Amino acid sequence: MTTSIDLLLHSAAQIVTCDGPPGPKRGVAMRELGLIANGAVAVDQGRIVAVGPSDELRRSYQARHEIAAAGKLICPGFVDPHTHVVYAGDRVNEFEQRIAGATYQEIMAAGGGIVSSMHATRNAAADQLVRESRSRLDQMLMLGTTTVEAKTGYGLELAAELRQLEAIAALDAAHPIDLVPTLLAAHAIPPEFANHADDYVELVIAEILPAALEWYRASRFAAAGVPLFADVFCERGAFDVVQSRRVLAAARELGLPLKAHVDEFTALGGLEMALELGAVSVDHLDVSGPAGIAQVAQSDAIAVSIPTVTFNLGGTHYADARGLIDAGAAVALTTDINPGSAPCPSLPLVMAIACRYQRLLPAEALNAVTRNAAYAIGLGDRVGSLEAGKQADLLLVDTGDYRHLAYEFGGNPVETVIKRGAIVYARSGRHP
Repeated sequence: MTTSIDLLLHSAAQIVTCDGPPGPKRGVAMRELGLIANGAVAVDQGRIVAVGPSDELRRSYQARHEIAAAGKLICPGFVDPHTHVVYAGDRVNEFEQRIAGATYQEIMAAGGGIVSSMHATRNAAADQLVRESRSRLDQMLMLGTTTVEAKTGYGLELAAELRQLEAIAALDAAHPIDLVPTLLAAHAIPPEFANHADDYVELVIAEILPAALEWYRASRFAAAGVPLFADVFCERGAFDVVQSRRVLAAARELGLPLKAHVDEFTALGGLEMALELGAVSVDHLDVSGPAGIAQVAQSDAIAVSIPTVTFNLGGTHYADARGLIDAGAAVALTTDINPGSAPCPSLPLVMAIACRYQRLLPAEALNAVTRNAAYAIGLGDRVGSLEAGKQADLLLVDTGDYRHLAYEFGGNPVETVIKRGAIVYARSGRHP
């Protein structure tokens, strides 16, 4: 007797399930992909029903629609756990300045950087933010990304931060990609608070955080059980450890899960502070040393590594993702797509860079943009692996060997993107 289902993908050369016990993969477990040769995936009502050998599933299920994946790879949809994808304008002029020798910190000190994007975003209506950001999400979808964390942080005032949250919600409602919101009001010190950073921190704590929580409680995200995270940029020229602690502690008091930008350019002690407060993820870690790496490995936090920033800034010192994995940490990778330090929509390119410059194996890189990335944004029980009961977000990739995802670079190996059991992109011509 066969069971009727909506969709059966079968005869794949390889299926990468990224399955395993609950929780992110750590240490040597990041090499385990749950490979199935000549595999199939059964989908019904937007969820995965079964994953296994093609012969077995074709006997067990009668599908209203079938996709023969002979010679292809099937893997989970990619999850991007750290982005600034919602913004207005660009910073291409700063790209030229960096080529001419200016550093990121010098540009920031001169009123550029995040503050430049702040001016453009503050002046943009919500529909402009949605329109400009949607085109970036379209690119990400075609490159295999099906779930994205999206931060505020280019408003740096109450109204503009809430407008960014509204844009994130509008995009989540309209676009095939699922978005997860993060409040990053403590991203930079706005010009009106120059030399008065503590006063801005007080504004974030007293007004912006409570207003964002009120907005969230009435939002589509709360109704769907999708978290609102709180984040802070702990860095020289942004917020020091004391200020960052105040923001994150206040957010935790409100019940918000935490993230933190730490150890990007300077090891100020923000990593230790964020771990102490129970951050779900600690992001960047470019200058984290052996002691910090050991602390991350001994914690529940996921280390989100961002090789695109080092690559884009022309640097050579990447975060020690190899050391983190060898120490037993759970590592995720991200594009950090933003207008300044990482204008990159491609997680396949991120994997390629991480394998070459951070010495990740292709299997580790793939787990880092699927299962571990999903846990870094609180959705590990829904997406990031191909397991019965999870959301049917998966990719059909034009290769029979998963290693080609990182081996090749500069193109797009993704042939078809399936979101909640429906085809939302196909290279043959169906675009988002």
